Amino acid sequence: MSQNLAVSRITYPAKFVPVEKTAADELAQFTGATAGAAAKAGPGVNVALASRGWAPAAVKAAKGATGWMWLRIDENGSGEIVADEGSGLFAAVRLLAHGLTGASREKLAKGILLQRSFAMNRPIWDGSFAQYWRSNRKFSPEQYAETLAQAGFTHLEVNSLHTHFPYEDSVPGEYYSQFYTYCPGFNHFIDTPLTRGIWPAQYLDANLARLQSLAALGRKFGLKPSVCLYEPRSLPERFFQRYPTLRGARIDHPFRSRLPRYTMAQDHPVTQQHYRLATQALMKAVPDLDAMSIWTNDSGGGFEHTASLYIGRNGGPFMIREWRSHDKIAEAAGKSIGKFLRNLREAAAETNPDFKLSLRIEPFKVEHDHLKAELGRGVHWEGPSMLARGYALPYAHPHYADQSHVAGGMFHCQMDEREKPELAKERAQGVEPILTYSPGPVWNQEPLIGMPWPRMVHARLTQLKDIGATMVSAMGGLANTSASPYWPNPAAIRAAQFTPERSIDDVLLDEAVRFAGATHGPAVAKAWELFEEAVTWQPIVPLFCGFGFCWQRTWDRPLVPDIEAIPAAERFYYERHGCFQHNNPGVNDLGKDVLFNLIPRESADKMVPRFDGELLPRIVKAEKFVAAALAKAEGDAQATAVLIDLRDRLRGYRHWATTLRSVAAWCSGVYGYLESNTAAQKKKYEKFLQASIDLELENARGFLDHFENSPTEFMVVSDTGENTFIYGKNLGEHVRAKIRLMEKYRHKKPRIDKDILWRPAVGQPWPEGMGV
Repeated sequence: MSQNLAVSRITYPAKFVPVEKTAADELAQFTGATAGAAAKAGPGVNVALASRGWAPAAVKAAKGATGWMWLRIDENGSGEIVADEGSGLFAAVRLLAHGLTGASREKLAKGILLQRSFAMNRPIWDGSFAQYWRSNRKFSPEQYAETLAQAGFTHLEVNSLHTHFPYEDSVPGEYYSQFYTYCPGFNHFIDTPLTRGIWPAQYLDANLARLQSLAALGRKFGLKPSVCLYEPRSLPERFFQRYPTLRGARIDHPFRSRLPRYTMAQDHPVTQQHYRLATQALMKAVPDLDAMSIWTNDSGGGFEHTASLYIGRNGGPFMIREWRSHDKIAEAAGKSIGKFLRNLREAAAETNPDFKLSLRIEPFKVEHDHLKAELGRGVHWEGPSMLARGYALPYAHPHYADQSHVAGGMFHCQMDEREKPELAKERAQGVEPILTYSPGPVWNQEPLIGMPWPRMVHARLTQLKDIGATMVSAMGGLANTSASPYWPNPAAIRAAQFTPERSIDDVLLDEAVRFAGATHGPAVAKAWELFEEAVTWQPIVPLFCGFGFCWQRTWDRPLVPDIEAIPAAERFYYERHGCFQHNNPGVNDLGKDVLFNLIPRESADKMVPRFDGELLPRIVKAEKFVAAALAKAEGDAQATAVLIDLRDRLRGYRHWATTLRSVAAWCSGVYGYLESNTAAQKKKYEKFLQASIDLELENARGFLDHFENSPTEFMVVSDTGENTFIYGKNLGEHVRAKIRLMEKYRHKKPRIDKDILWRPAVGQPWPEGMGV
């Protein structure tokens, strides 16, 4: 549309907020006009927030509504682009450039009013921008913020560590401290008189400076700053040696930690004052901080006396006396959490009266009703469904009914008929929930990026709009958008937000034509369709489809029948950064992690044929289509670039899916062998395992070639060295080691040492005669 706009002059306010200038400069860039500041509206196109009063016709058309944008440009190049919020202003300019293909010249000349579907659409646990993928290479924070605003997001998550690992007390052989690297809480940015000296001042200052710089970046595109914190967060033992009566709940995972970790007693007035001061200090550093989401009972955080703490219900002496019933304890815990949340909300509201505080609701199955009674008045709950009560929800995989627990993930694109009336009940009680959806690969297809499934995310957002949801959170954010320039999911999110009446097929065809041109755009749209068709048949391998893929070092770990036949020294290269403890069953059993039974034999037996018969053939079908489209696009550089990108992501997905298939096959084959009662049965499983090893060796060699030679960044790779959540640039070297070790140890008999639980730590053997 920009080529048809006769715009020569653009005006924005002299005393502008950053997004007004950004939007005006963006409009000037694609129209070729000149942008300048002025004290009042002038000739040409005026770009401003509605509060300026530069477009009374727009305010009149909005009729008192909120969350709107107004676009009017007549045949003489005069008019205005106005929005009542900053993110809408930038998004309006980008929509004018591409996304309003249904808007005729006549409509635009009269003025078009667009209402956003969701008043809040924010990323949460934003993997690449703020959290555990923040070291990913080829990532541009500014391009990412720009993409969020264009796609219709309203917020930017800004609590992110300056360092690539957290400052947290630990001991040798312990993993737990690494859980503090994401969603860092107050204590990693702010100290109060109570905690001063516990964390180095330079550490706090660097982290707070990063938080402030990310907030400033968001303002450039009109995005409001928000944070996602694990709280109440633990404090080191040296703090409780100083203040022993402040000791609250033990909240660590006793299998993954070697140091017990405690929070402060949350009902103690000193604790309450600490959190009030910390919140006020954070608001002073970022006065426009608009939203805070509290995650808890995991990753170094937890509320006292709640049932889902890893260690079990426990806490300090101030909340409830001993020998009370379970329900009385749950009631006291729920009321205490409500008091904690209101304390934060009231402290933040001193600076920002519209501040929104939310609590992730799933951990509180037992305290659910008592806790919900405490919410409202600016305190919200957050979760994937109105039916949330704990983690069990009535949503299953679209093709595999036995795979439940998909709520909030990529496959949650159906809507139970009970959702809408439940939302009405919540509102009648004064509570406005924030519902989550999944926009990208974080927690779904890690560590891949740019996987296209736009129809699924569009369906989920459409259904949320249809039940009347007004606030949503995008789990994991959009990942590395800088390295996935032709990814269609943001266009689907934008359409659901600003133009929900448009067919998703039309939206995707327009986006494909924008990327690849009119001649080959339809082929790109068809390739996305085939790619997404394959994705819908992806089996869920618990833990491994999300962060567990890197946790368990799945790309570079030798998949042999007896893992511990490989000497510890030869396993060190991958165990070094794995989420392994010396006595974790996951060391020698791919289907286990601590005491979780991730992949039972019956599940593995179902998964293997689903990979072989459903997912992998569909990936191959999509690959063949893209190869043919590439041949037809020869000589068209623009279309070729888009199709090569798709080709490489499909291949990366095939390698990833094949390795997941190998994990399931290992569980099926090894468990089957160990449970067999006859030599014939054992021989059958050995043959099955050897065939699976052949397949994984071929796959590993193909992945190695792809990782080292693909021109496309098809997965996140750390720019600073690997850690448990992200691979480094040395992955190729590790895959070579995997291939060598699989070839060397492939013929060992299947074996799992189930007594691994009782092993002593390395270098600390049990005393002689203890019988272990």
